[in-house]
Amino acid sequence: MKKTLNIGIGGKSFIIDEDAYARLQEYLETFRSRLTGGQGEEVMGEIEARIAELLLSNLGSGQQSVSLALVNRITQQLGMPDGKPEFEENNENKEEQTMNPVKKLYLDVESRKLGGVCSGLAAYFDIDVTIIRVIFLALLLCGSFGFWLYLIIWIVAPKAVTPAQKCELRGWETTAENLAKFTDSSKR
Repeated sequence: MKKTLNIGIGGKSFIIDEDAYARLQEYLETFRSRLTGGQGEEVMGEIEARIAELLLSNLGSGQQSVSLALVNRITQQLGMPDGKPEFEENNENKEEQTMNPVKKLYLDVESRKLGGVCSGLAAYFDIDVTIIRVIFLALLLCGSFGFWLYLIIWIVAPKAVTPAQKCELRGWETTAENLAKFTDSSKR
């Protein structure tokens, strides 16, 4: 018989085995210690939300509590912010887990000139932002279609503010290493 705990992570409530809870705490402390830059709390909030999302998606209807195996799988999937393995001695035994990254259109507020529409479209389609700007300028000069299209996208598309949204904009996996790329603005 295992002890279970009721915890809250990422704004969600979970029933977790005691050994799985200890492992999750160890992972989060190791993650926090490897963060660099001034936005550590923001990244920790994002990583906790991602852990909660992965726990919800991996918990089956018959499974009632979070097991140690599930926590180990999630921590291996997320990795560390510096890209190095959490435990050096287990590096040879780890299998690479791939997941399909989600790609969503956002306004790129970091490299915007006006509203972030062109830079967001360029990041989404992975092309040079100058090409998108020239296309919108040509559409604007040919008629008012370019203006209305730009305005509609500006109104409809949300801003990429959090590191997770910036990863989704570029189609990157929401791993710890990719989230850490957006913590320090001098790296960009």
